[in-house]
Parts: sequence; structure tokens; C-alpha cells
Amino acid sequence: MLGQLVVSGLAAGSLYGIMALGLILIYKTTHILNFGQGDMVMFATFIAYLLLTLFRWPFPAAVLGAMVAGALLGALVDRGVMRWARNAPVTSLFIATLGVGMILQAVAGWIWGYDTKPFPYALRGRPLFLGDVVLRQHDLLVLVVTVLISLVLFLLFKFTKVGVAMRATSQNRRAAQLMGINVGRIGTLSWALGLGIGALAGCLVAPIVYLDLTSMILVMIKAIAAAVLGGFTSLPGAVVGGLLLGVIENLFGGYMPSAIAPLKTTFVFVLIIVVLVLRPHGLLGERTAGGHG
Repeated sequence: MLGQLVVSGLAAGSLYGIMALGLILIYKTTHILNFGQGDMVMFATFIAYLLLTLFRWPFPAAVLGAMVAGALLGALVDRGVMRWARNAPVTSLFIATLGVGMILQAVAGWIWGYDTKPFPYALRGRPLFLGDVVLRQHDLLVLVVTVLISLVLFLLFKFTKVGVAMRATSQNRRAAQLMGINVGRIGTLSWALGLGIGALAGCLVAPIVYLDLTSMILVMIKAIAAAVLGGFTSLPGAVVGGLLLGVIENLFGGYMPSAIAPLKTTFVFVLIIVVLVLRPHGLLGERTAGGHG
């Protein structure tokens, strides 16, 4: 039972981690926490649903279409909302992202309706058996995608000029600007990457939670929790935090008495509060330098 709970928790935690990566990519370079990320991911996932059901695209092509739609949406939000309101207080920008999310939720309801819709699994077939542990093909895909996304982001930030510019912008926005980096363009790229990755995560989680106007909100809350647990300035921390969150949540639900098992999400947030009391910057996060203006 322990092995099954851990493996299932790793699969769920991988989804939280991918979602958290999208959030942190935006936050690191713009210092804006996108409270509308769940609704934006939901909208991009509905694009994949449209491509799958109406146009009969294969699953990989539909996911790619959703990622492109998410990236375009991210760039549009940055250029069309965040840039216009750049002189507003940061708290007002947070509310602006929430407002964009609510607008997208209303538009999605108008286009696709308010009923819950089934979303196909990426892979179907016989599960893999590792001793007594059963691993669904979809869960294996989620784990592989998490590793690949983490590797691609590592290579991007370590070995490309764009990645170096994003790192410089996240560390000191004003100094990066003085070095000739177009921080506005880097911010737009971060929004595009963040929502593109979020759309990928949405397409992987939708078969599990189904697809409606609110299905991504709880997942996004757990992604925020994963980011806080791992360290909100750390991309590796997002993945580590997500994996820990998924495993702890599953173990609590599996071993606690049935009367309190439904409180597993509450227990996770209590654990996060304890971690933040002991290590305010999360498990892998570090105190950021000043000069973000």
C-alpha cells in the first residue's frame, strides 16, 4: 500500500509541480503573482478540448495548440493589461490578474457552457505493474513530462542568452535594464512561457478532474502551495514542492482514519505553514536581492 500511495502521490505532485513552474516563471521576472492563472489555464485547456472534439486533432497536436494559445494569451495579458497598469501598486496588479481570469471564465461559459465535460487521457492501455504497485500509462507520461520540462528549463536558463537575460531580470530588474536587457520583452516572454507550460499541465490534469469552469482552481491553489513549499523563487523548488505535496497528501489520505481523511488538503496547508515558520523562503528558495523596481 505504501508504494502505491507514494507512486500515485508522485504522479499528482508532478502536475502540481508543472503548474507551479508556470506561476514561478512569471513571478521571477515580473514579481507579479498571477491569481488568474487557474482560469487562464482552464481557457487554454478548453482550446485543446475544441481541437479534440470538433476538429478531431490527435492528442499531441491538440496539446500543442493549447500551449500556443496559452502562450499567446500570456503575451496578450502582459502587453494588453500589465503594461498599461505598470505604474499601479503591485497589489492592484494582483487584482488585475484575478479580473482577467474572471473575464475568461465568463467567456468560456458563454462559448462552451457550464456543464462538466470529459477530457480524454493522453495514453490508454494496460497499466504497468511494478510488484504490487500499479502505474497507469497516463501517470507515467506525467512523470516523464515533468522531467523533460524541468530539463528544458534548466538548459534554457543555463545555456541560452534569453535564459541568462531572464535570470538577470529576476535578480535585479533595474541593473538588467542598465545592462541593455529589454526587460519588457523578457516579461512578455515569461508570461508566454508560464501560460504555455500551464496549458500543458491543464491538458494532463483535465482527464483526472474533468473539465469545467472551476476545475483548475483547486489544482492551481495546490500549485501555489507547492511553490511556497519549495521556495517561490526556485524553479527546482516548484517541482520538489509539488512532489512532496502530492506524496504527503496521499499518505495522509491513505493512513489516516476515514473520518478525518477528507481533511488531507487541510493537513497539507498546516504543514506548509510549519515549513514557512521554520524556513520562510521555502525548502529551496533564497532571499532575493533588492532592486526590483
